[in-house]
Amino acid sequence: MRDLPETRNKWLSRIGWLIAIWAGSVLALAVFAYGMRLLMSFAGMTT
Repeated sequence: MRDLPETRNKWLSRIGWLIAIWAGSVLALAVFAYGMRLLMSFAGMTT
């Protein structure tokens, strides 16, 4: 039979990785969008 704390730790580890990867992708998208905004601003495309 499986040990309950070991199973719980695996589950928490997987959820932790899921959240970390999601947060990293959101941060990367934000950096990319800000970079595009800067490039468009330098090109004179402002509102």
